[in-house]
Amino acid sequence: MITTYRDHAHPIGRGTDPKLIMAELYGKITGVSKGKGGSMHMFDKEHNFFGGHGIVGAQIPLGAGIAFADKYNGNKAVTLCFMGDGAVRQGAFHETLNMAMTWKLPVIFVIENNQYAMGTSVERTSNVTDLYKLGLAYDMPSFPVDGMRCEDVADAVEEAAARGRKGDGPTLLEIRTYRYKGHSMSDPAKYRSKEELECYKEQDPISSVLNTIKNKKYASDKELEAIEERVKAKVDESVQFAEESSFPELDELYKDVYYQKDYPFIMD
Repeated sequence: MITTYRDHAHPIGRGTDPKLIMAELYGKITGVSKGKGGSMHMFDKEHNFFGGHGIVGAQIPLGAGIAFADKYNGNKAVTLCFMGDGAVRQGAFHETLNMAMTWKLPVIFVIENNQYAMGTSVERTSNVTDLYKLGLAYDMPSFPVDGMRCEDVADAVEEAAARGRKGDGPTLLEIRTYRYKGHSMSDPAKYRSKEELECYKEQDPISSVLNTIKNKKYASDKELEAIEERVKAKVDESVQFAEESSFPELDELYKDVYYQKDYPFIMD
């Protein structure tokens, strides 16, 4: 898995301990990137999470490169490469789709389309507003997915992963979702209406999946409450772990910069 600088949930989904994520946000040495990555550059090799990339679109060719390595080595791994709707304007996106389809790489390109790149709507940046159609130019299997429904997302990724493992190559998924807040704390989000915001809140995926769980009796209210309590306890534990951890020592500045085993004078 490789993604943008909005990378907090992804490693947790891969299995990274939330304590390490919180410590990274605090800039502590116990963080998943030793406090050097901060909010935007989290990595966890143990769980096959390859970042966290601050340059818009930079992770897209890297995702294809990881998939190329998997195909070259003959394993059945599939790479999930996430990007925002703004990143598809980058030339690297189109170059990567061309190569991935030509080489039939086992990669799933996921466009997290929340309708706005920073403060600019998709409609103002492209004549093609159905972003999944961009993949069709390369004859890549490309589909829109309701990102407000967890079940639909899971089904789409499962199908794409099966396609990649069979050797049928990449898939492009446009996950149509929405963000309720502005791009950052300094963004008042005045470029959209309150009516639009409320419309999407009515489709909130957390409420939707909870309704599915209850309607299908996957869990009782008591069991769901117990889950919430466990989550709250984990958050408190993570905050305490981060606050009690140490900041990196100054000599950490010279570590993890370069690694070349044949030249011991270069810091590893």
